[in-house]
Amino acid sequence: MSAVSAATSAVSAYVSGLPRRHLAPWLLGAGAVAVQIAFPLTGGGTPTLTVLSVVLFALASVGHALLTRGPGAAVGLVVVAGGGGLVVEAVGLATGLPFGEYRYTDALGLSALGVPLVVPAAWTMMSYPALIVGRRLAAALGRGRGATTLLGAWALASWDVFLDPQMVDAGNWYWLDPTPALPGVPGIPVSNFAGWLLVALVMIAALDRVMSPRPAADDRLPLALWLWTFLSSTMAAAVFFGRPSVALVGGVLMGLVGVPLIVVLRRHGSGAPPRAAVHRVAA
Repeated sequence: MSAVSAATSAVSAYVSGLPRRHLAPWLLGAGAVAVQIAFPLTGGGTPTLTVLSVVLFALASVGHALLTRGPGAAVGLVVVAGGGGLVVEAVGLATGLPFGEYRYTDALGLSALGVPLVVPAAWTMMSYPALIVGRRLAAALGRGRGATTLLGAWALASWDVFLDPQMVDAGNWYWLDPTPALPGVPGIPVSNFAGWLLVALVMIAALDRVMSPRPAADDRLPLALWLWTFLSSTMAAAVFFGRPSVALVGGVLMGLVGVPLIVVLRRHGSGAPPRAAVHRVAA
């Protein structure tokens, strides 16, 4: 209990020191986390909880981008991740490329081009933290945009190893031919992960161009949300959803960037990276 109290006090002390307008993304992110905590209590989340979680998380991402990088970055995030996500999902439904053949049910509500609107919001919510993760790791390695793209794309695509089984189990979409399955993740074709990685590479590369690095930006919120997603998804699959193999595979794949990220943050702190490192990444 003392550890929980200490952590709560530390977060409260940090948040209380933020400019008032910067509180909104943190509150939205905290709301998304609170909703996700309720997922195991409802057998994997109801459609209402799913939509609410995604909307809060997406607003936190867009709000943080707006406040730390300006209106152009926020608009770029919505257009590239949200608009791009909608287009690629519509193409996927019509052609089976690049993910494989799948169909959405009507559980997730309003749709456009056959795609529930919450889906492009999900691309938006997670692509921004993935970009920040890629940048932070690339900066720690002293590498540039290529490394940011590769690391950020992996941070985004590996999340789907957890997402897809949970959403299929919840009845939000289904696969017409889920074979060959991703090893350890029955019911989800390996083509889906390959498609996610391909789309993530293009999306993160585009976002890295649209959203210029800000040396002094406080990126603790997107980093915290990505790490929460990594750690909580692993625990939920193992403990609450009865999917130990998914926990293992997803934990390993997400952990390929998650574990180095934790090491980097422990060594260098979770604030902005050194200015020189940011300039190398931007080159």
